[in-house]
Amino acid sequence: MPLVTIDDFQIEVPEGTTILNAARMIGGDLVPPAMCYYSSLKGSGGYCRTCLVKVEQGSAKDPRPMPKLVPSCRTTVMDGMVVRNETSPEVVEARAGVTEFLLVNHPLDCPVCDQAGECHLQDLGYEHGKLDTRSEFRRRTFEPIDIGEKVKLHMNRCILCYRCVKVCEQITDGRVHGVIGRGDHAEISTYIEKAIDNDFSGNVIDVCPVGALTDRTFRFKSRVWYTSLWMPTAIATNAAARCAYGTKARKSFG
Repeated sequence: MPLVTIDDFQIEVPEGTTILNAARMIGGDLVPPAMCYYSSLKGSGGYCRTCLVKVEQGSAKDPRPMPKLVPSCRTTVMDGMVVRNETSPEVVEARAGVTEFLLVNHPLDCPVCDQAGECHLQDLGYEHGKLDTRSEFRRRTFEPIDIGEKVKLHMNRCILCYRCVKVCEQITDGRVHGVIGRGDHAEISTYIEKAIDNDFSGNVIDVCPVGALTDRTFRFKSRVWYTSLWMPTAIATNAAARCAYGTKARKSFG
C-alpha cells in the first residue's frame, strides 16, 4: 500500500486513492476544501480548483517535486509522496485567489439564502476570503426561475461545480439540463420546453454546495440550525425529496 505524507502526517492508503481522499482518512484541518468533488459521482472534481495542494516529492522512486500546484481530487497518491496543504504559503495564497474568483459574481445574500449555515462556499469565504472585493465590474445577475416542479434555480449563486449535472447523467433516465454557454457566459439551464421532473429531483438540490438550487416546497421555512436529524419519513411528495430532506425535522423549543 502506498505511504503518503500530508502536512507531516503519514498514512498508508489503498492503491488508486487520491490525495483528497487520503487527507479525508486522516481528517482534521489538513483536509483540502472541495466544492465540485462528490465521492459518489463518477468523474466529479477538477472544476473549482479549491483543493489545490503542493506535491514536494512525487514518490520514493522519483523524488522530484511537481512543478505546479495540483488538484488533490484528481491526483493519485504514489508511494513516498510528500504533500503540503495548509502548511504551504503558496497553497494558502492560491486558495485565497480561487475563493476571490468564486465570489466575484456571488451575491451577498447569506441572510436570506436557504443554504446558509451549511454552505461550503460560506465556509471557504470565512477561511480564505477577503474583506473587500477588487473587482470593478458589475456582477452577472439572473432572475430566479423554476426548472422543475420542486426545483428553483438561483443562477446568481451558482459556481458551476457540475454536481447537479453529474447526478442527472448517472442516476436518472435522461438528463434535461446542463451548462450552456462558454466562459463568463456559462450558466445552468434546462433544455427548451424541458423541466427536471423525475424521482431523483431532490438529489439534484441536495448535492448543490451553495444555494443555487433550492427546494420550492421548503423555501424560507427553517434554518439549518433549527433542524435536527431524524430517520427518513414520508414528508415529501416524491422518493428523491424523501431521501434528501426526510432526515431533517424542525426542533421543538416548547
